[in-house]
Amino acid sequence: MEARLVEASKRTAGAGSLQERAVLVGVDLGRAGHARQDSARPDGPPATLGNRAAVIAARRAAVRPEEEAVTGASSVEAPQDSNTRSNAQVSVTELDAEESLAEFRELVSSAGGVVVAEVMQRRARLDPATLIGTGKVEEIAGIAASTEADLVLFDHDLTPTQLRNLEKAFPCRVLDRTQLILDIFARHARTREGQLQVELAQLQYMLPRLAGKGKSMSQLGGGIGTRGPGETKLEVDRRRIEARIDHLKGELDSVRRVRKQQRQRREAVPVPTVALVGYTNAGKSTLFNRLTGAHVLESSRMFATLDPKLRAIELPSRRKVLLSDTVGFIRNLPHTLVTSFRATLEEVGQAEVLLHVRDASSVYGEEQKSQVEKVLGELDSLAKPRIEVMNKIDLLADHEREGLVSRPASTGEVAVSAQSGQGIEALLAAIDKALHTDPVVEAELLVPQHEGGVLAAVDAGMVVHSREYEGNDVRLKVSGPASLVGRLRAYRVRE
Repeated sequence: MEARLVEASKRTAGAGSLQERAVLVGVDLGRAGHARQDSARPDGPPATLGNRAAVIAARRAAVRPEEEAVTGASSVEAPQDSNTRSNAQVSVTELDAEESLAEFRELVSSAGGVVVAEVMQRRARLDPATLIGTGKVEEIAGIAASTEADLVLFDHDLTPTQLRNLEKAFPCRVLDRTQLILDIFARHARTREGQLQVELAQLQYMLPRLAGKGKSMSQLGGGIGTRGPGETKLEVDRRRIEARIDHLKGELDSVRRVRKQQRQRREAVPVPTVALVGYTNAGKSTLFNRLTGAHVLESSRMFATLDPKLRAIELPSRRKVLLSDTVGFIRNLPHTLVTSFRATLEEVGQAEVLLHVRDASSVYGEEQKSQVEKVLGELDSLAKPRIEVMNKIDLLADHEREGLVSRPASTGEVAVSAQSGQGIEALLAAIDKALHTDPVVEAELLVPQHEGGVLAAVDAGMVVHSREYEGNDVRLKVSGPASLVGRLRAYRVRE
C-alpha cells in the first residue's frame, strides 16, 4: 500500500504556534509495477522514518564505490528494461525516491508544517492533466479529507494546468516543491536584500500561473458576446506583477552596484575571499562559526542561512582572508531562486577558492555533490579551485572516520568536524596552500631594535622562524605574505 498515515494529532508546537497539516506526495518515474519489499500498514511509520541504519547498509551493499558516483547522480532515472537492470540499480532507484521524500519532509518541517500522511506514486510517465493520474487524485482527496489536512504538497513541480485541476479536486490548498522552497526562503530572509530576492523569485514563479482565467473578458470585440469591459482583473494583476518585477530588479541592481563598490575597495588591499558552498544542512554555518568565532545562526533546518556573511580569518601563514557563508543548494533548486539570488551568490564568483562543505555521514553524498556542482556550473564557477570539506565526521563509525582522516592531501579532501573542531588545522593549511593571491615568500630581515613598529608588524603578520640580536639590530628569518615583505624591503637582507 502506497499511502502511509503519520501520527500528527498535535496542531501546535513550541509557543503554541499553529502548524498546518500536510499530505506529502512523491513521484517515482520508471518504477510503475515494481513490487515494494517494505510495504507497511497504514498505521505504520513512514518508509523513510524506519530503520535508517538498515537502509544505509542496504545501499552500501548494493552499490560499489565506483558505481555510486554514477547511480547516485540523479533522484529520477529514465525508464529501463527490467531485464537489463541489475538488482543494485533497482535498490538505488527506490532508495533515491524514498530519500527524496525524506528530504521533502525536512523541507515541510522547515516551513513549520506537520506531516499527517505520505503517498508515493510510481508511474512510467507523468499525467499532463494531474501529474499522478485520476485514480490517485481521488485517493489523495479522500486521505486529505479524512486527516483534515490543510494542504497537499507535491515533491515535484506542477504546471499551471495541473495546479488548477488539483485545486479543484482536493478539499484543501495545493503546493508544489518550488512553492514550498520559496515559502521557506521568505520565512528565513532577514535583510532587505534577502527579502527583495525572495519576492522577485515568488513573482517570477507566480506570473505564468495567472493564465487561464477571465479569457472571455480579456479584450474588446465586435460580435455578440465579445463586448467585454476591456481589461480583466487577470490582466491588471499581470501588469502589476510585471511592474513590481521591474522595480525589484532595479533595486537588486542597486544592491549589486553597492557590492561591486565594496569589492573594489577590498581589492585595493590584497585580501582574497574564500567562499563556503554546499548542500543545504551540510554544516556550513557551523563551520563558519568555528573558523571565524562568529555567532551566526546554526540550525538543522534547511535554508537557515540566506543572507551572506563575511568575516576575516587568519591562516597559518599569518595571511588574512575573507570567509563568506552562502545559501545552501538543494536538489532541483528552482531556477528563479538561482537567478534572484545571483547578487548574493556573486561572492561565489569572486572567491579565489571554494570550500565545498559535504555531509560525510550522508549516504547520498555523491548525489548531493553533483547537485552543488550543477548550481556552480550555472554560476560559471565550476572551474574555480575547490577543497572538499568532509564535515560531520563525528557522526561516523571509528573505522570510517579514520579512513577519511588518513586520506592524502592530494585527493583535495579534508575531513573535519565543525562541531568538535577536529581537522580544522588541516583545513586552514589546505586553504593556505590553495591560495595564489599574495603568495607566501621567505625572507631575511635586518631591523634596528628602535624600529618598534616594524618589529610589531613582523610579529603580527609573518611567521618568524629565527630571531638573532646583533648589536642594535635584530636579524629575522621569516615567511609571510609577499605584500608585507614588499613593504619591508628596506630591511631585507640581499642574498
